[in-house]
Amino acid sequence: MTDASIVDTGLGDSEDDDFDELVPTADVDLPDNRYVDRELSWLAFNQRVLELAEDPNVPLLERTNFLGIFASNLDEFFMVRVAGLKRRIMTGLAVPNNIGTAPAKVLESIGAEAHALQERHASVWHEQVRPALAAEGVEIVAWHDLTGEEQAELYEYFQVQVFPVLMPLAVDPAHPFPYISGLSLNLAVRIRNARTGRQEFARVKVPPMLPRMVPVPGGEETNRGRMLPLEDLIAENLSDLFPGMDVLEHHAFRLTRNEDMVVEEDETENLIQALEQELRRRRFGPPIRLEIAEEMDDVTLDLLLDELDISEQEVYRLRGPLDLRALFDFSSLDRPELKYHKHVPVTALELRPKDADSKHAKADIFQAIRGGDVLVHHPYESFATSVQAFLEQAARDPHVLAIKQTLYRTSGDSPIIAALIEAAQNGKQVLALVEVKARFDEANNIEWARQLEKAGVHVVYGLVGLKTHCKLALVVREERGQLRHYSHVGTGNYNPKTSRIYEDFGLFTCDPAVGLDLTRLFNELSGYAIEKKFKRLLVAPLHLRKGLVKLIERETKHAGEGKPAAVRIKVNSMVDEQIIDALYRASQAGVQVDVWVRGICSLRVDLPGVSDNIRVRSVLGRYLEHSRIFAFENDGSPEVFLGSADMMHRNLDRRVEALVRVKEERHIRELLDLFAMAMDDSSATWRLGADAVWTRHHLDADGSPIVDVQDRTMEIVAGRRRSRSPR
Repeated sequence: MTDASIVDTGLGDSEDDDFDELVPTADVDLPDNRYVDRELSWLAFNQRVLELAEDPNVPLLERTNFLGIFASNLDEFFMVRVAGLKRRIMTGLAVPNNIGTAPAKVLESIGAEAHALQERHASVWHEQVRPALAAEGVEIVAWHDLTGEEQAELYEYFQVQVFPVLMPLAVDPAHPFPYISGLSLNLAVRIRNARTGRQEFARVKVPPMLPRMVPVPGGEETNRGRMLPLEDLIAENLSDLFPGMDVLEHHAFRLTRNEDMVVEEDETENLIQALEQELRRRRFGPPIRLEIAEEMDDVTLDLLLDELDISEQEVYRLRGPLDLRALFDFSSLDRPELKYHKHVPVTALELRPKDADSKHAKADIFQAIRGGDVLVHHPYESFATSVQAFLEQAARDPHVLAIKQTLYRTSGDSPIIAALIEAAQNGKQVLALVEVKARFDEANNIEWARQLEKAGVHVVYGLVGLKTHCKLALVVREERGQLRHYSHVGTGNYNPKTSRIYEDFGLFTCDPAVGLDLTRLFNELSGYAIEKKFKRLLVAPLHLRKGLVKLIERETKHAGEGKPAAVRIKVNSMVDEQIIDALYRASQAGVQVDVWVRGICSLRVDLPGVSDNIRVRSVLGRYLEHSRIFAFENDGSPEVFLGSADMMHRNLDRRVEALVRVKEERHIRELLDLFAMAMDDSSATWRLGADAVWTRHHLDADGSPIVDVQDRTMEIVAGRRRSRSPR
């Protein structure tokens, strides 16, 4: 999970803007203190990740991985959310948050909670996970733990592989303090000239292109046995970098910078050029956090504070090693007994080839979709044999005339891109809407856009001022002299890599209403059409919030009339005040409201007379819960939608998002059953309680683990192999 594209940030897809700080209009029927601060709620989410690392029932290497996820999440939180808040405070644009707290006070609360979490994170590593790894023969050692022979062999490695790429940078009148890049690991070195006695300062950057953990000679390569952090190897051989000097002190430090991006789309003539310029500027964003080794002396720290222009409140003094993202490297260890049991995604029943006995048989995806809507659940069901196969078949099918696709994030070796290029080379009309503003994937998406354009694909970048976040694919095929539309609407990105660890749904359909909806939406995104009516879609920014509020209010009305009424929502983040207020009013009317949220939740459940009928659960585990589901009881005839939108201002007001209504009864039942399992008291979840405190419930009265939602889903989906259910 070291790749930014697969790190679980809990921020949805990690964009930020000033409008997330808007204060909602007061509601006379609801208390003023009805929201939870979103930043502190996000930190509570990352604490849930940390609790998985603390759990001895979680396989050891998975605990190690969760420590890496926590570290990566927190990095992005500082680079985006904390950086954005600081920028708004400095420019005078910040306003009180949704609970009326002054921005400076929010920043202070964030700092206190983040300090506590980082210290807890370091303690989990040192006191729990590291000793447990050592007991399994995977040991992180210090230089003084090594024998003379081992030190000699590592010194040889240092001379051959490390020394040539090191760049010690002195600080003196002739050498200004060097630029410290964001998230780089560095050694602050104080040295003394042996002849003059003058003390100097130098910085040595730990090369990021080299393995962070260096195997100690003698360990098995696949299991690595004992390992030495690269910064320790460099530190023990600093005399080679500074011959004739006395090394007085050396301490690790790491800087986090503001990597928030602001592009004025309506004031630029070339969005790609403006983004590339902003990407270059982002490297030089102002510092917002300084992590230092706990033993760093005051002289070195004072120099860093002065040169980096950072305050003591932004310093995090931690037990080393710093940057525990390095723990992602442990996932490559060949120790299956220390990991989750391996799960191989199955092919969805409807998409299995007719000749199942043939090794090379492939399903006709279009024929399967003509038989009825197909719902796929990743990663339990295969992305490769569903979404990827759909686009690859479309690229080669001579009857396919056009393919239209949105691309928000995809993998580095994307077969999706390859399929679109092949389709264009085969003479089909291909439209790719590439969202070049997808945070931290801007450079990748710019490169993909250029490759697609060179291949003859029509590439567009969406609408000014809006990010295109919806997950849509449309294939137009000629059949018996008529055109048929095959559509895919998903909750996750067209990314084969993340599809193996992100939990998502996708709906395939050849319903003409959906095909027409997607045709109109793509026309709006690529041209100048302004479509205001869709039959089976709810689309942001014009209709989605309004449509959801209307559906919630219908449940409120039904409850008042004594009819069956319930609202079930599964999202990554629940922040939008209008949606939350609608849920509160539904609860007051007697509607059972169930919210399944992975990350941020500004909704409260401890307001007497307001939230009495609201339950909030969170599920974290081997997969990142990413799908968005919206279900409404509708007097016993449930209506269910799935799609790309979280309940946040940015999703509902400044993004193109799409939800599709699920029509087939078996799919509605599958989604409702999944929801019921997650909300059941016998399932392992975190439950939101009083004072916005999340409590984990994962053991029964005897201390045995209770039902794991993801493991149980795996069993249910795998069980479908044994029988082909009627459609």
